[in-house]
Amino acid sequence: MTTQDFDVLIVGSGLAGLTAALRLAPTHRVAVLTKRQVHDGASGWAQGGIAAVLAEGDSFDAHVQDTLVAGAGLCDLAATRFVVENAPDAIHWLQGLGVPFSQEEGTLHLTREGGHSARRIVHATDATGAAVQRTLIDVVRETPGITLFEHHTLVDLITSRKLGLPGTPRCLGLYALDEAADAVVTFRAPQTILATGGAGKVYLYTTNPDTATGDGIAAAWRAGCRVANLEFIQFHPTCLYHPHVKSFLITEAVRGEGGLLKLPASKGGTRFMPQHDARAELAPRDVVARAIDFEMKKHGLDCVHLDISHQSPRFLQLHFPNILARCAELGLDITREPIPVVPAAHYTCGGVLTDLAGRTDLQGLFAIGETACTGLHGANRLASNSLVECMVYARAAAQAIAEVPRAPLPAVPAWDDSRVTDADECVVISHNWDELRRFMWDYVGIVRTDKRLERAAHRIALLTDEIHEFYSHFHVSRDLLELRNLVQVAELIVRSAQMRHESRGLHYSRDWPALAAPAAPTILVPTLRR
Repeated sequence: MTTQDFDVLIVGSGLAGLTAALRLAPTHRVAVLTKRQVHDGASGWAQGGIAAVLAEGDSFDAHVQDTLVAGAGLCDLAATRFVVENAPDAIHWLQGLGVPFSQEEGTLHLTREGGHSARRIVHATDATGAAVQRTLIDVVRETPGITLFEHHTLVDLITSRKLGLPGTPRCLGLYALDEAADAVVTFRAPQTILATGGAGKVYLYTTNPDTATGDGIAAAWRAGCRVANLEFIQFHPTCLYHPHVKSFLITEAVRGEGGLLKLPASKGGTRFMPQHDARAELAPRDVVARAIDFEMKKHGLDCVHLDISHQSPRFLQLHFPNILARCAELGLDITREPIPVVPAAHYTCGGVLTDLAGRTDLQGLFAIGETACTGLHGANRLASNSLVECMVYARAAAQAIAEVPRAPLPAVPAWDDSRVTDADECVVISHNWDELRRFMWDYVGIVRTDKRLERAAHRIALLTDEIHEFYSHFHVSRDLLELRNLVQVAELIVRSAQMRHESRGLHYSRDWPALAAPAAPTILVPTLRR
């Protein structure tokens, strides 16, 4: 097949990827690759909103301080201030595109979420991500210079080092599986942006969509990029607990608007958060998730309850119409009864190490959004800081790319699968996928021990050998590629967790309960073989 040539390749169609595409489109030929449909990423699932200093009496310093406190000493101050100070411009840019943010008396309605000292969350009722994504997708589809490639799964990055070329190692493009053609296509470009999201599907219970399989993190690692802070997996405290629903998140804003966490009536129906933290329900997510995990284990519960029924039906309809409607479909009237909730894997705070423009260790390769580790989130992401990070770093990456002189690229070989065959037992892939997610949940979840991490590392090693054999001998499929990436990211999470001999932020170890000093990021450096 012919090679596809572009000025910039963007892998991922969430807020980070589409923002970068729109910023670059006036001057560059941009390809956006997404492994399902353009609207299937995690950004569209975000309920709460986007944090930005817009209210009178609020300040950049306050937003920075709230972020630093939530990040438990590991936030990079320069990255934090960079995002916070550019957040208002990002909101204005979205408004200019037509995003229908919630208004109150003619101005943006700002809500408050856990860890924030002020109301600074811009939102579109309780479906902010969906509103933003719908708007951006419509604009992208009408923008000349952007070509969308749906159902194209990243196989691997193409680097000069892999091709044996001299000079500074750089990214030359990528291979992607075109599912419609069942063939691997070569994409070539001087600049590539990874915006593939996080790796929540490495866990059995997650608020993430099925696309969150760590593709960009794994590919960047294989290409020689450092990763950082991957032990910090944020577990959202409140995912709906219901036998017929998976991955439905109950936004943090429910607690921000007065929702109370309680034990079930069979255990007294009492609040428990004040016993765990002075901030009670407005404590950061790691504190709330551990508190819920503690109470569930202490009382032998399948879930706890989040009660917002003291608010009026009109208030709930105005602020949380989607949650109200979805729960009603399931027979839950949240105006009269509490919502059953459990923690679930939600956000990958670490990722590919980048600078303030999203540059990675590999020339010509950028990482933005949840794929990246910019230093903003530290050991725990502050609520609603993720969407604004996507936009701020997408703009920064686009500006950096615009400043690079365009140079011709060398020839790149086509993908060679002449020596592979069709897999005879694809059931092995689904079994390995299930095994990985179950032991990651059991051994590398909210509470960890050295022994649990050791067990997880042992099983990952066995799975890695099996998957390498499949990858080497059989035609690639999306399921195989995702499993390969998930196992790679699982290994990096476990290795990072084993290196951190303390409990900090989202990483809580029974064997290392105290904080260590000084605070330092966990950075893993790949050893490459040509």
